Amino acid sequence: MFRSRKVTTGFAMGLASLMAFGSATAFAKDTVSVGTAAPAFTLPSQDASPVSLSDYKGKWVVLYFYPKDQTSGCSKEAHNFQNDLPKYEALHAVVLGVSLDTVDSHRVWCTKDSFTFKMLADPDHKVVDAYGVPLMTHNGTSYAQRDTFLISPKGKIVKEWEVKDIDSHSADVLAAIKAGK
Repeated sequence: MFRSRKVTTGFAMGLASLMAFGSATAFAKDTVSVGTAAPAFTLPSQDASPVSLSDYKGKWVVLYFYPKDQTSGCSKEAHNFQNDLPKYEALHAVVLGVSLDTVDSHRVWCTKDSFTFKMLADPDHKVVDAYGVPLMTHNGTSYAQRDTFLISPKGKIVKEWEVKDIDSHSADVLAAIKAGK
C-alpha cells in the first residue's frame, strides 16, 4: 500500500541529484517500503548511550515513532508496549521508541513512568526523515506522526502502521510478529 509522506523538498532535491549525476541511489518513500531494507541509524537513548539498528540484527525490531514525551496518548502507547515487553522478549523482539524529544526529556519520562525499553532522541529528525515519518506542527513546534515499522530479524521492513488505535496497537504488532510478517 502506497502512503504519501512529507518528503517533498528532500525528494525533489534527491530527484534532481539523480537526474544530474545519474546515481542509482534512491531514497524518500522508496527506501521505507515494505520489503526493503530498513534504513540504518544510530541515536542516543534515555541514558545517552548510542543505539544502532545493527545492535539488534537477528531480532525483530518494533520501531515506533510518537509525537511527544509525557502526553496522554504517548504515555498510554508506551505503557502498553512496556506491559507487553515480556511477550516481545519471548518472540526475540525489541521495542524502540523514537520522538523529536531530547535525551533529557526521555530520561525524565522513563524514570517517572518506569519504562525499561529504549527511547531514542531524534531532535534533528534524521531517523524520522529517513523513515519518511510525516511531521505535524502545532504552535510552531514539530512532532513526529504516530507510525510504527516492524523490522524482521534480517533487517527488512515487513509491516508498517499509521497508528490510529493506541489501545490495540501493541497487540496488533505482537500478532504480526507471531504471523511472521
